[in-house]
Amino acid sequence: MPEPIITQVPFDLFLVALAFGYLLGSIPFGLILTRMAGLGDVRNIGSGNIGATNVLRTGNKKLAAATLIGDALKGTLAVVVAAQFSEILAIIAGFGAFIGHLFPVWLKFRGGKGVATYVGVLLGLAPAMVLIFAVIWIGTAYFTRYSSLAALLAAIVVPLSFFILGEMRLMELFVIMSIITFIKHRANIGRLINGTESRIGARG
Repeated sequence: MPEPIITQVPFDLFLVALAFGYLLGSIPFGLILTRMAGLGDVRNIGSGNIGATNVLRTGNKKLAAATLIGDALKGTLAVVVAAQFSEILAIIAGFGAFIGHLFPVWLKFRGGKGVATYVGVLLGLAPAMVLIFAVIWIGTAYFTRYSSLAALLAAIVVPLSFFILGEMRLMELFVIMSIITFIKHRANIGRLINGTESRIGARG
């Protein structure tokens, strides 16, 4: 069993990488972009989420796309910058970015659900694995029109894929991130079960 990451780097570097990633991840692109576009507070519509799926409910596809890209790339940037020092610091910074998106200090720790940032971290650490995530997400979303279900299935497949490939350190990271993703989607899971979950493109 690999040694825990927290014991593999000096504690001060661990905190710096985690804080760096957290601050990047906590930038609320969905909220910023919708306000700049004069659409008000995205938290007052749909699910109240600041992510791209809820931004799409404003009817502005370009803003939704920009939110998706911004939320993803902040995770990628955290990983890429920290990777200049070590792979372990890159993993820590990527996790920090994911947590920052979920619990941004600027919004009283009420953030998004982390899917785009999850993908951004994945892109920084294992770019080829993004293709697997995308295939699962696109296929599920196409046939069901449920963004949440697509994300949840992809979040199961990614750590399983790392396990099959023997990438245990990355598997452990994405197991944790996937568990958190499921927790953040618990309301969606309930709506999926009772058939009231909003479909992609639906308003309200």
